[in-house]
Amino acid sequence: MTTTEKNKFIYNFKEGNRTLKNVLGGKGANLAEMTNLGLNIPQGFTITTETCLNYFIKPEKTMEELKPIVLQHIEELENITDKKFGDNKNPLLVSVRSGAPMSMPGMMDTVLNLGLNDQSVVGVATQTENPRFAYDSYRRFIQMFGDVVMGISDEKFERILNKHKRLKGRSAQDTDLEVSDLQKIITEYKALYEKEIGNQFPQDPIKQLFLSIEAVFKSWNNRRAITYRKINDIPDFGTAVNIQTMVFGNKGWNSATGVAFSRDPSTGEKKPFGEYLTNAQGEDVVAGIRTPKKLKEMKKEFPEIYDQLLNTLEELEKHYRDMQDIEFTIEDGQLFILQTRNGKRTPSAGVKIAVDMVKEGLVNKEEAIMSIDPKKISKLMFKSIDENSIIRVLARGINASPGAVSGIAIFDADTAEELANQGQKEIILIRPQTKPDDIHGLYASSGVLTQFGGKTSHAAVVARGMGKPAVVGAQDIEIDEENKEFRVGDTIVQEGEMITIDGTTGKIIEGKVPLVEPEIKGEFLELLRMADDIKRLGVRANADTPEDAQKALEFGADGIGLCRTEHMFMNPERLPVVQAMIMSRTKEERQEALDKLLPMQRGDFYEIFKIMEGKPVTIRLLDPPLHEFLPELALVMLESQELKMVNALSRSLLNITPLDKEITKKNKVISLIRSLSEENPMMGLRGCRLGIVWPEINEMQVKAIFQAACDLKKEGIEVIPEVMIPLIGMFSELQYVKSDLMKIAKETILRYGVDLDFKFGTMIEIPRAALTADEIAMEAEFFSFGTNDLTQMTYGFSRDDAESKFLPIYLNKEILKENPFDTIDQDGVGKLMRMAIKLGKGTRPELKCGICGEHGGEPNSIEFSHQIGLDYVSCSPFRIPVARIAAAHAVIKEKNNK
Repeated sequence: MTTTEKNKFIYNFKEGNRTLKNVLGGKGANLAEMTNLGLNIPQGFTITTETCLNYFIKPEKTMEELKPIVLQHIEELENITDKKFGDNKNPLLVSVRSGAPMSMPGMMDTVLNLGLNDQSVVGVATQTENPRFAYDSYRRFIQMFGDVVMGISDEKFERILNKHKRLKGRSAQDTDLEVSDLQKIITEYKALYEKEIGNQFPQDPIKQLFLSIEAVFKSWNNRRAITYRKINDIPDFGTAVNIQTMVFGNKGWNSATGVAFSRDPSTGEKKPFGEYLTNAQGEDVVAGIRTPKKLKEMKKEFPEIYDQLLNTLEELEKHYRDMQDIEFTIEDGQLFILQTRNGKRTPSAGVKIAVDMVKEGLVNKEEAIMSIDPKKISKLMFKSIDENSIIRVLARGINASPGAVSGIAIFDADTAEELANQGQKEIILIRPQTKPDDIHGLYASSGVLTQFGGKTSHAAVVARGMGKPAVVGAQDIEIDEENKEFRVGDTIVQEGEMITIDGTTGKIIEGKVPLVEPEIKGEFLELLRMADDIKRLGVRANADTPEDAQKALEFGADGIGLCRTEHMFMNPERLPVVQAMIMSRTKEERQEALDKLLPMQRGDFYEIFKIMEGKPVTIRLLDPPLHEFLPELALVMLESQELKMVNALSRSLLNITPLDKEITKKNKVISLIRSLSEENPMMGLRGCRLGIVWPEINEMQVKAIFQAACDLKKEGIEVIPEVMIPLIGMFSELQYVKSDLMKIAKETILRYGVDLDFKFGTMIEIPRAALTADEIAMEAEFFSFGTNDLTQMTYGFSRDDAESKFLPIYLNKEILKENPFDTIDQDGVGKLMRMAIKLGKGTRPELKCGICGEHGGEPNSIEFSHQIGLDYVSCSPFRIPVARIAAAHAVIKEKNNK
């Protein structure tokens, strides 16, 4: 291992800066940056992320080469602090902390108070004249080292600690423990360590140090860190290791530790927010072991430090040009800053902060847009409790992450994950306090409720980052983990029972309550307008009903990119007519049923066109196979059998057969269902093939479309219909279907005597259509990529079967990096799309190209759509804000990469 600049594996805090984030991790880079700003930072050094990655390749060699360089930097810290590492009378104590390039709060490991042993704890007690502080620090070190470094369950240490707290009284806190109590705890901790590990607790500080460095390296690949990286799409950077001089918030009542934000991370308000604990260490705050005090209380308790802290927050926010989240310690009345980072915030807070900072002149519009993660914008569409509903509030906690959600009460993370994997979507994870090991349960749940902790506890921070509602610090509830229930007064809520939490107000409510959908207003609307000024892609909606169309318009849709007519047929009032049409024996019978459907379809289109006045509406003609409109074969056969049994009983008792006609009718349905069943319906009689075999269905739909459009045109309302013929694989198919439908369209327009701007186009969802797009563009005036079916046919996957049977295995084994049904496969499906656009525009330069389906609302797919030159994306109404922000991101990224 060389120490050239290129392969420099350790930087002290005075050497680095924030531009070295990928090398030093976020924490190390910011510690260096704050040191350069002249803030009061406990000094230390950072082992680089590259060293971590080297460790996983050659662990022994890496540690061997690292050791002398680390000890050299420890010696430099000794000179700065006038303390000696391993000295029994005046020991240098350090913390060993992880620090990835991208923030991963609580996911990796930390060791505090390293360097203490049986002799030095006595020296610290004597030197500080504060034995309680010394022994409290030592018991914390043994517990953290045993848990983090050696893998002894933290709960085993907690049981010992809680036993001694109970001896002091039912409501005793850590701070009520006296020196003699702490000494007994230390003795029991060391006995536990020896029992679990087989060796005595290490007394050599150098051994402690290097075992802790290795533990932090290893924590990069622990279960919770891997889960967090998958959830948040964080690359395999490796983690840096920060070794920093200890400062102590647990020295007494003139000391404290806390977390502070330059703005409120829940609401985005421009006012400092934070929490702190006196006579405590940082882990106490984030772990939620004690419920902390609010930052404003510091104004009375530490008035000078409070003013100093606010000035520091303001300075750091202006320097980083983003809301900051800092960790601080007060030691004997002196303020130290231990960390700063861009603060995790709720999606709604993120929007307010971005817009406010533009108004304040701190950032420009493009920087504001880039500060918003499009994937989390959908979380802004938080539901709230219907104000008109009658609810029973069981208790109140701290409103840690906004939004209301109902779900079944689940008391452990593993069960939450297991139920989610089985399809359960409404889960509230309930814990005394969450720990980093609960990350998989948090991800699987719809919301989280904890008995202890504050807004800066692990549960609150992670829930905000995930955009999930959270209520924490609900101390009126008593959780019984063993019996999987919680009690509030006389009320007991058991596992599996439904509750509702409101992360906006902190309410915990009995049962399931009515929720109200969100609206776009205020800063959110301002931000979306900024995005619209930047983006190039149009954003349309997938909307099948007038209600969907209205919601799409409210969310800022540029039109409708996919209106699926089959969804209109599923209406309970219409389904019998559709079934009569399918069961018709002659064309005349079929036409009679279609004549009944025509005014229904026309009414649908009329309302949708009217709502979307002046905006394009793309209507896909009937696509699914007809058997989907018929009842299940097994159900009809069961009904037929029941009729036969009743008929047989009537014959034997009354000598009559009153149900003969019904049985005959059922048998006809059975025969029809069997005749329409297919080995592979996805590739069978559907789409344009249905229109060729039964052309009168498409003809009825086109009549309805153009009659509705012409009616509105005569009323003076601008209408732009776009008729999409699905599942085209050959030019000849499109030419055949379109020619008949074009005649109907023109005849209708002529009869009404209006001018109407309209288009006929097709979905590109079969690979052959992409390969022959130059031919298809001779007839198609627009292409809409149906990427769901295109993905299925390109991969040869049946989506439902793939996602239930083998795709999870492919993803876990990294055969696939991402689910191609979630994010467009740019190398395969994407190549077909590029080819189709190039070929199609070669034939018809003005060809309009878009994408429909939920890929159209996925940020990575939207960026790809921008790159390949699509004109628009189309997605569900609630994903339109996501698409608007992501489309603006694509423009800014393209500009920054030039």
